Amino acid sequence: MEFFAKSKSTNISVYISDSKKGDKTIILLHGYLETIYIWEDFREYLKDYRTIAIDLPGHGLTTSHPESNSMELCADVVKDVMEICNVSKAVVAGHSMGGYVAQMCCKKYPELFTGLILLNSNTFADSEEKKKDRVKDIIKIEGNALLNIASAMIPKMYYSDNLRRCDDIIRETIEICETHDPMGIIASINGLMARSDYNDFIKGYKSPALFIYGENDPFLSEEKRLEMINNYPNVEHKTLPKCAHNSFIEYPELVKNEVVQFMDKFSTNE
Repeated sequence: MEFFAKSKSTNISVYISDSKKGDKTIILLHGYLETIYIWEDFREYLKDYRTIAIDLPGHGLTTSHPESNSMELCADVVKDVMEICNVSKAVVAGHSMGGYVAQMCCKKYPELFTGLILLNSNTFADSEEKKKDRVKDIIKIEGNALLNIASAMIPKMYYSDNLRRCDDIIRETIEICETHDPMGIIASINGLMARSDYNDFIKGYKSPALFIYGENDPFLSEEKRLEMINNYPNVEHKTLPKCAHNSFIEYPELVKNEVVQFMDKFSTNE
């Protein structure tokens, strides 16, 4: 079921997709330039669970803060969506940018989130070099080049051997970027640049956590990936070979198996 609802703490109109069925709930948070539809095929693998996906602020059909879609603001939206959907506790899973929001959800509202799944995300704040790249993207978007950015970036999210197999979803993801409000995307970029480092938080995180990586992810170096694996012995880590930035699309069966094993840790209705 897809519908709009107002986030009472942010006054943002949120586009929500709620499967309504399942004794355990997973909140699915998409990445940069994506929407709820990035999860469409993967949700078929999660039919035993209630899945709730949202368009994050500034993306798809969800409205935006005028200046910055900060991680804190996005976490407030997710909290409000849970209340709207009458969900008291859930596991939160985030892809890339959605992983940054997911970590803030667990940090800001630990009583609501029983577990954390990161799919091709990380715990690091933006480097100065990365911030400069994001500023360049803002300038391009102001010059009406959002689709050009999407066309250049989105294919890079997939391992070269997987491009032909994933061609349809790549094309659809680029095309759906026409639904984004460019100013909303700029507000999201501002939020990405301003986000804090989660290193200390994850080191002290007490609830179950699963981090899934692509061995060939162009947006996370091997050095940074190994740093995360070594820094967080409290986290389950899984690295997929011949996989880039979209593990749940490139190898849905493998990722599903990891998620199902992870969800077995939780009691019904958590």
